Amino acid sequence: MKVAEHIEALETAGVALADAAETAGTDAEVPTCPGWRVRDLLRHTTVVHRWATGFVAEGLTAYRPEGDEPRLDGAALLAHYREGHTALVAALRAAPESLAAWAFFPAPSPLAFWARRQAHETTVHRADAESALPAGPRPVEARLAADGVDELLTGFHGRDRSRVRTAAPRSLRIRATDTGDVWTVRLSAAPPVTERAAAGPVDAEISGTAERLYLALWNRVPATEVAVSGDAELLRLWRETSAV
Repeated sequence: MKVAEHIEALETAGVALADAAETAGTDAEVPTCPGWRVRDLLRHTTVVHRWATGFVAEGLTAYRPEGDEPRLDGAALLAHYREGHTALVAALRAAPESLAAWAFFPAPSPLAFWARRQAHETTVHRADAESALPAGPRPVEARLAADGVDELLTGFHGRDRSRVRTAAPRSLRIRATDTGDVWTVRLSAAPPVTERAAAGPVDAEISGTAERLYLALWNRVPATEVAVSGDAELLRLWRETSAV
């Protein structure tokens, strides 16, 4: 996906998140995030949005910690969230392609990193906000979902800090049945290594639509939402150790 498409996805998801939060109310429980209420979701997400905006708008080339969560609630918290989301979208649209900024895993450019990362940060949390509504989360577009699976596997779980590890070498294939995207993940005592291909035999395969894979791998829907062949223990391992 292109930078402009990620920014558009961020804008759409962020508005939908706020609308769902407003409809549910800030005291509503968030089923996909046990222990959280909508206010917790809004406070977390607005801090992340404002943190990301700093790197993009100020061109920060070194890590800076996130700020404190606001103590706002109700309409004031919603307004604060909307303001931060709007500022992030504007900063990304105004940033030059040559932007120099800190990022926490490899990407074609810092601008591409932040646009993609915030598109998926916000899309996943949009699903969280909508889980507080009776109708539940609306679908995630297949191409965006497949892109998010790729970011999760090659980005987050390509880092040394990934806890998805096995004592002996194991392999896991992830297959999107609607988009045709396939990833092969090699597991060991070292960080996972992911190849964007169906590379050789594997110990287990997880398959489903890109959207179901996206939400399942982010632990937003039950494991029963995807199909598993081979060693089902690898899916259990993923769900227990993949939180980022």
